Amino acid sequence: MPYIHQLPDWPHFRWRDKDLVEKLATVRHHQGRLLGRMEGLGFTLRDEATLRTLTEEVVKTSEIEGERLDMDQVRSSLARRLGMERGAIAAPVDHNVEGIVEVILDATRKYDQPLTEERLFGWHAALFPNGWSGMNKIAVAQWRNASIEVVSGPDGKHRVHFEGPPAPRVGKEMKAFLEWFNAANPKTDLVLKAGITHLWFVTIHPFEDGNGRIARALAEMMLARSEKTTQRFYSFSAQIRRERDKYYDCLEDTQKGNLDVTDHLFWFLDCLGRAFEGAEKTLADVLHKSTFWDKHDSSALNERQRKIINMLLNGFEGKLTSSKWAKITNSSQPTAGRDIDDLMKRGILTKDAAGGRSTSYSLVESF
Repeated sequence: MPYIHQLPDWPHFRWRDKDLVEKLATVRHHQGRLLGRMEGLGFTLRDEATLRTLTEEVVKTSEIEGERLDMDQVRSSLARRLGMERGAIAAPVDHNVEGIVEVILDATRKYDQPLTEERLFGWHAALFPNGWSGMNKIAVAQWRNASIEVVSGPDGKHRVHFEGPPAPRVGKEMKAFLEWFNAANPKTDLVLKAGITHLWFVTIHPFEDGNGRIARALAEMMLARSEKTTQRFYSFSAQIRRERDKYYDCLEDTQKGNLDVTDHLFWFLDCLGRAFEGAEKTLADVLHKSTFWDKHDSSALNERQRKIINMLLNGFEGKLTSSKWAKITNSSQPTAGRDIDDLMKRGILTKDAAGGRSTSYSLVESF
């Protein structure tokens, strides 16, 4: 069975509008309602929601590819670039974090600028500044010059989903893609165009590596165009990560089908709808954090305490112990103990059920 890029009418995608109209209307309604709710938060809280969303987007788009980034570093890099220094940390940030942050911010904050070959090459160079992907030397900022398989899973147990077009075709394929991406087409809803963008780019797979991350950045770019805002309140990549197996199944089925991509777009709209639902947690967390500082902002908390509390409010991974406190704040164990005891007396921290040498602490839910 041929892949869709081998079909004679490639790349003329088609879909059944009547089958998508209800789902698209529902997604557009939820999208508008979410943007309206976020607009009502006020400038500071909107910034915090955007920072949280972009942090999740960067972390999860990398996680899909098997790369785990330090969330605090990601948040710090984003905060610094967005002019939100209160979210930044002094420690240096890894180049792999800085690279994907640059790509996501360029895609979402300059969504209305044309997409060019040079711009895509710049994104690719940002992802692989040293010319290496793990242990493999790759060609950076240029189209791939060899065949490529799209796979998932660990080495030795990976699953091949499809093969990309032959390398000699890539330049011509990307020229057609870029012309379509930049063209105004009033008949195609931009949310649907975001779904086609992701599928088309992934099918071409123009680079040796990094195609998935760039495809998802392009989808976010088109979604930003659909909303006409640089602020992001939901993460498409985070939702794909939650349902990664289903994502790869759908992608594989589409590649082995025909150019009627209705089913793929139906999946895309469903996935987007679930991403909007995930944004509700972001909203709740932002309001939770705001409520805390409204109550405690006047308290005489030191810098170390504020740093740890913000980390807990932002979703601290694992258990908070006195030794972790000392390491994170670069303080002594006795100092960490005094900081913790002070917060417990204030009713801000509480000791978790497990005691002894494994004593850990959490925020008091009721503040």
